[in-house]
Amino acid sequence: MLDPASAFSLAGPLVMAGWIALLVSLFVAPVRPYAWPAAQLAIPALLALAYILLIVEGMGAEGGGFGSIGEIRALFANDAALVAGWFHYLAFDLFVGGWIARDGTARNIAGWKALLLVPCLALTFVFGPAGLLLYLLIRLPFRSRPTEETAA
Repeated sequence: MLDPASAFSLAGPLVMAGWIALLVSLFVAPVRPYAWPAAQLAIPALLALAYILLIVEGMGAEGGGFGSIGEIRALFANDAALVAGWFHYLAFDLFVGGWIARDGTARNIAGWKALLLVPCLALTFVFGPAGLLLYLLIRLPFRSRPTEETAA
């Protein structure tokens, strides 16, 4: 169906391009209409498709499942399920990174203040929930900009 080793090799550069696009989008506004949909939607959607194909293939792992640590260990002994698990992290972390970039911009965390978002994106890239938590703390003093709907 889908070779786990090939899928793994292709995903790294694709995801890295998404993260670089998000970082650039913090400081170069004209990049945003291209970077945000690619990083937050297109790349995670491709990873989701690969995830589905790999998880279906990996579900046949003997003794594998989600009911215990032992079953999860057995499931991830299968390369297809292991790569699917990795894609799960990659897709969700990149999606959250895209949300951080968009929400930060909507809250006017821009210009030099956008430097505050760089560690959030870096942490989200490496330690997903820790980066999200840092961003949630950093965004507290920033109000979102009024939209046309809320300004009226």
